[in-house]
Amino acid sequence: MTTTYPGPVVSAHWLAKHLGDPAITIVDATVHLPDTGRIARAEYTQSHIPGAIFLDFDRVADPDNLLPRKCPDSKHFATEIGAMGIDNDTHVIAYDTPGLYSAARVWWLFRHYGCDKVSILDGGLEAWRRAGLPIETGDVPTTKVKFHPSRERGLLARWPDVLAAARADFPQILDARTPGRFSGAEQDRYPGTRSGHIPHSRNLYWAHVLDPITRCLLPQTDLRAHFEAAGIDYDRPVILTCGSGLTACILALALHLTGKDDWQVYDGSWDEWGRRADLPIQNGEPV
Repeated sequence: MTTTYPGPVVSAHWLAKHLGDPAITIVDATVHLPDTGRIARAEYTQSHIPGAIFLDFDRVADPDNLLPRKCPDSKHFATEIGAMGIDNDTHVIAYDTPGLYSAARVWWLFRHYGCDKVSILDGGLEAWRRAGLPIETGDVPTTKVKFHPSRERGLLARWPDVLAAARADFPQILDARTPGRFSGAEQDRYPGTRSGHIPHSRNLYWAHVLDPITRCLLPQTDLRAHFEAAGIDYDRPVILTCGSGLTACILALALHLTGKDDWQVYDGSWDEWGRRADLPIQNGEPV
């Protein structure tokens, strides 16, 4: 059974109806940061959606960057994705165990390299479990294929782009971290980083675009209301940042769902900016 592209977000019931579709590859894209003490790869082998393979962000990453999970170049991306059995005709559906945390980065990476047939499972593995759907254990074998990324779409910002935006007359930089980490009241969870935020940035905690119970994305009208309440002007482009480039992708997906696509994700995010003494920071609430 094959189907047309359903959009960037699919429900657990939709996915259940399309299990076994040869055009679909389901990926568990869970990331647990070191301070959680959890190992995503081990959890995958213990419990995953039937047929799902594990996408290891430590492999689908720039091998020359000391920071974790940074966007690889197109050649490395193609090699790793092809090794997972994903080609250009594959519809990739990504999920994670918390509901929505790291899966949105899969959506961003594929779109960055010109691939639109990628979706996230709304509510992740928890939504699948709540629906009473089957769970599988162990590994799923893959067969290496050829993947050909398209030209980059410019969805990635680097620190010089962010610095230029912060110095512009009307900067639009939106930080997805918690209010405490953004203001500097809390120490950031990445060792070696300073406290605070990029000058002139605004704050929208990524969890606020999700339903607090189901961890599904909020309706489009609510999403837009959150962005506008954070001070985002829909007529101007925005750079999205977070702790390490994961949850900024949630805001990117949420903006896309509201019809706004003139954004970039700052891949280095605070894990890079906060370490560099040559880059300016601010503390306190956004003005």
